[in-house]
Amino acid sequence: MLSSTPVVRVYARASLPSRHGELEVVSFTDVEGRRLDDVAIVCGNIAGAAEVPTRVHSECLTGDVFGSLRCDCRDQLELALDRIGADHFGLIIYMRQEGRGIGIAEKVRAYELQDNGYDTLEANLHLGFDGDMRRYDLAAAMIHALEVESIVLHTNNPLKVEGLRSNGVQIASREAIVSEPRDENVQYLRTKKAKMGHVL
Repeated sequence: MLSSTPVVRVYARASLPSRHGELEVVSFTDVEGRRLDDVAIVCGNIAGAAEVPTRVHSECLTGDVFGSLRCDCRDQLELALDRIGADHFGLIIYMRQEGRGIGIAEKVRAYELQDNGYDTLEANLHLGFDGDMRRYDLAAAMIHALEVESIVLHTNNPLKVEGLRSNGVQIASREAIVSEPRDENVQYLRTKKAKMGHVL
């Protein structure tokens, strides 16, 4: 762990029987004892393990919960859960970073702009935000707190790889996590590939 990476501690662990198998949910506190809203979903014994299949997933209320077809977020989350459930081994870090870090209220405003012809990147920039406001230092701290030796990161986003590595996470390799495009999200996926450097 690098000196600039925050330190967090495991606060509580509980079993989480799920559609994807027997999982565990883990919550955390910071060094001052403040409880985090971010959680880890763990499958199997990952402490001290190398090349742990890992997905760092940013919350998407509209997709993850309500099944929106505007994005591929729920598809990626379900695919990651299926993968670790099938292998009985893996980790999902679930970060409360809605709308690439702008929050749900602003995300709805961005959707409104997209309804009027903006793409996802243009909408965020029009609202005065960077294209991607997310940080990965806290996710890295959670991985360190779980005592994972190294991970296989399931992502299409090079910035996520860079962000975790810069905070001391050992990434053995990257695994693509691509779902079938739909009419409703094909432009969104094109924008991620052409303008945001995602490997799709």
